Amino acid sequence: MCPTSRRSRPAIDMTLIERLDTLAGAAIARLPDVAYPLITKLTSARLLAPARLPSDVVTIGSEVLYHDDQGARDRRVTLSWPEDADISRRSVSILTPVGVALLGLSAGDRFQWQTRAGERRSLTVLQVGSEPRPAAAPAAPRPGLS
Repeated sequence: MCPTSRRSRPAIDMTLIERLDTLAGAAIARLPDVAYPLITKLTSARLLAPARLPSDVVTIGSEVLYHDDQGARDRRVTLSWPEDADISRRSVSILTPVGVALLGLSAGDRFQWQTRAGERRSLTVLQVGSEPRPAAAPAAPRPGLS
């Protein structure tokens, strides 16, 4: 993934880092094409308290409108935890290439990513909204990837 962003680094809600790091670590063997870019993003991100995270930054629960440059169409998705993802409801898992790419970006940011089929895609974030954000990452234990 090659983000081109107004920001020098993606911004991520610091209360989500532990869970995101755990997901990335658990995914290394099964989904290295997602795990390694997620780890890279987490290590380079600016970590912000939820109250300081700008409302236009993509995080878990954000509804994102982006333009698919190759398909010349706009898509609206919600970034979700793996167990909540459902493509029929336009809910995209953080453990997908586009989910990792979107995390931490905001309206106007452009990025390139590679699909699991190896196709290069170029996308532009047009708009970011959100569902009510949780105060912190869920505390329930996660027995593995869903």
